[in-house]
Amino acid sequence: MDEDDVRIRPGRRGSRPRTRTRPTHDDAVPGLVIAVDRGRMTVRVEGPDGGQVDVTAMRARELGRHGVVVGDRVRVVGDTSGRTDTLARIVVIEERTTSLRRTADDTDPTERVVVANADLLVIVTSVTDPEPAFGFLDRCLVAAYAGGLEPLLCLTKTDLASAQPLLDRYAGLSLNAVPMSRELPLEDLVGRLRDRMSVFVGQSGVGKSTLVNRLVPDALRATGDVSKIGKGRHTSSSAVLFDLPGGGTVIDTPGIRSFGLAHVTADDVLSAFEDIAEAATDCPPGCGHTAEDPDCALDAWAAAMPERREDQLRALRVLLGAVGQVGPGY
Repeated sequence: MDEDDVRIRPGRRGSRPRTRTRPTHDDAVPGLVIAVDRGRMTVRVEGPDGGQVDVTAMRARELGRHGVVVGDRVRVVGDTSGRTDTLARIVVIEERTTSLRRTADDTDPTERVVVANADLLVIVTSVTDPEPAFGFLDRCLVAAYAGGLEPLLCLTKTDLASAQPLLDRYAGLSLNAVPMSRELPLEDLVGRLRDRMSVFVGQSGVGKSTLVNRLVPDALRATGDVSKIGKGRHTSSSAVLFDLPGGGTVIDTPGIRSFGLAHVTADDVLSAFEDIAEAATDCPPGCGHTAEDPDCALDAWAAAMPERREDQLRALRVLLGAVGQVGPGY
């Protein structure tokens, strides 16, 4: 090894030199992050007998500021036995295929990855008690499209009110929706989740944790009643991955009241719709693709086949209106 390959500098106490050469970690074991709690991650690895072992791990210092979230595929070294009071180290975070991201609000430049590598974003909302927060739903859909996840609306409490107003709002997006109530069986929803990694999001009080408990009886997620002012109490405090009986995994996330989109642009939304994105290439620079943009090429695109495309453009512009907006319901 050439002298230039290794740079040696004295340690803080001068006792021994330190090197910038990073270990290769050829013996690192692949795993899946299933929970994160105050700097400690639970990582699922394959045990010696081929079964699953849950290992407690911390992030290696060499990873710098790269955060680890539920759903990350990682590689770990150290004690991977899963025994009590043992600790492994996460030394590699594999490239993410999808990411559900949000910011604290629309003025916060810092992105926060909520979940990585999920296939499906299940947006849980009640049709009443509490009333749907349309702005929040719009933003969840934007985050799904921008992050590469397929969205699915899960409409709870449909025994108390009609789901049609919600369905009408997004007509034209080919958006799948599943009506749910305490009396309805779970087969339709389970069929959509099987053999996939699904992440559940929803504001507090909409029945998200109750639904997760029905899907995964041993999840034991805390549930709470709707408060007198119509807002749910926060019950789940951290994202956790559960195995779905019959195949697949479900990630339950804490109830959240805001979904900032400071990291998302109108073009990020359009990129999820290939034909619309292609039509938008004829738009002038800086076009926001809204009804207020007089030279937007999407109006002519929609007029060419009005039966379907006008509904699609209307619904898409609902989502575009969510990008960069701040206010009640958002």
